[in-house]
Amino acid sequence: MGACRRSVFLSQIEPDPYKIRLMDLNPIHFSKFGQKMACRSGIGQLMKDLADGVEGQSVFMLGGGNPARIPAVEQACHAATQEILTQPGALEKVLGQYDPPRGNTELIEAICGLMNQQLGWDIEPENVALTTGSQTGFFMLFNLLAGRFERGMKKKILLPMVPEYIGYTDLGIEEDLFIAYKPKIEFLEEHLFKYRVDFEALKIDETIGAVCVSRPTNPTANVMTDEEIARLDDWARRQGIPLILDNAYGLPFPNILFTEARPCRSDNTIVCMSLSKLGLPSARIGILIARPEITRAIAEMNAVITLSPSGIGAAIGTHLIQNGRIMQLSRDIIRPFYEEKCRHALACLTEHLRGLPFAVHKPEGAFFLWLWLRNLPVSCEEVYQRLKQRGVVVVPGHYFYPGLAEPWDHRDQCLRISYAADPKTVETGIAVLAQEVRKLYA
Repeated sequence: MGACRRSVFLSQIEPDPYKIRLMDLNPIHFSKFGQKMACRSGIGQLMKDLADGVEGQSVFMLGGGNPARIPAVEQACHAATQEILTQPGALEKVLGQYDPPRGNTELIEAICGLMNQQLGWDIEPENVALTTGSQTGFFMLFNLLAGRFERGMKKKILLPMVPEYIGYTDLGIEEDLFIAYKPKIEFLEEHLFKYRVDFEALKIDETIGAVCVSRPTNPTANVMTDEEIARLDDWARRQGIPLILDNAYGLPFPNILFTEARPCRSDNTIVCMSLSKLGLPSARIGILIARPEITRAIAEMNAVITLSPSGIGAAIGTHLIQNGRIMQLSRDIIRPFYEEKCRHALACLTEHLRGLPFAVHKPEGAFFLWLWLRNLPVSCEEVYQRLKQRGVVVVPGHYFYPGLAEPWDHRDQCLRISYAADPKTVETGIAVLAQEVRKLYA
């Protein structure tokens, strides 16, 4: 009884260390790196929208980068997981020990076998490194090849044609890591256009550490031609710098291309791939194919940043490659699936925006439509906010221009629309988008 009374008495005079008021804490000051990385970003907003949706409403998700849920792909992943579960000691090995910093040895060997057999490449395990998702891989790669060098020299990553991937923008430890160029715009049939590399404007000199392109391009669904890629590779080679090919949607998997293109690789290229768009975004497996000095550096950086890449994602990927399912799924299931969804979304957009001054980049791959609302009377950010109020989530286009210093009205007139959702969601979302856009033009 006395002890109980004492504890009550003490609680009245001794402050509870677990109930310190926030106002009593001194403000925390972040480093320059912390301020840069922790500030609001386009990729951060995209991922927040993807996770949260619009509170209190039915959400028509036409933003984000989640792949569609394809039953045949899910069944193949389920079968691979079941195989891991039924093999004695396999799950314990996957979950109970670290892979090497370069990544899972079995998956690396399977990737080499697939590329050499299917594409005629000649790569060895030392040409491959895995990363915890391709986003982490690009963070390491960009800061390895650009930024502050000895004797005060600063190098940049050259993006020969924007719009480019929203996730590149804030990856630099150094500010101002990118330099980018506007494309030439080629008008095609009614309401379609295509971006082309403006080679006459490009300048590659000693201030450039690497050239980078995504193919197919996120956000525009553009696929650079084989000739454009070869020309960029030649320019980079003559300058003594690598060409980085972001192949997240490309060949040989997940093969989300609707136009003719060849897999591109040379001893001067760094090919970056992923299991995410195959249907395994949470597995966080990025694949980097390059010269051994690059992959060795990435492995060392893995050890510092993440210790080693995901084991469970690598195990699933290994099974899909070894049993041949990854190629069959990419060729026979994934590509036709998205191509049909693309036709449907494009038809919806054309119908609902009829009579308005719009254009769509020719969709050649990935699972996005890049909508250009010509002479839009407000910013694309305002369109995004208006649509969000009505439960439709898209991505405003102004986030997709890392490194472009010069003003360009075009960048504030575009929206990225994902058609990975079910057809009803896509059509309803596009109808609402059209209603809001008509109000603005009216």
